[in-house]
Amino acid sequence: MTAVRLLSSGVGRGVRIVVGLVLLGVGLIYGGWLLLVGALGVVFIVLGAANICLLGPLFGAPLVRTRAHH
Repeated sequence: MTAVRLLSSGVGRGVRIVVGLVLLGVGLIYGGWLLLVGALGVVFIVLGAANICLLGPLFGAPLVRTRAHH
């Protein structure tokens, strides 16, 4: 549960965005089938920007974290 709590926090939001940027960069630099990795990076960036944690509901946390939950 602590990993989900971390991913649902502001730090986790930043981590999702940074990981997404790294994956996007790898996909764009190396191309080929790694473009799929880049597409996954875009998903991570969008989820981080929208503050959505897909694992949250699986562990009893909200899907979208709002300030009221901190």
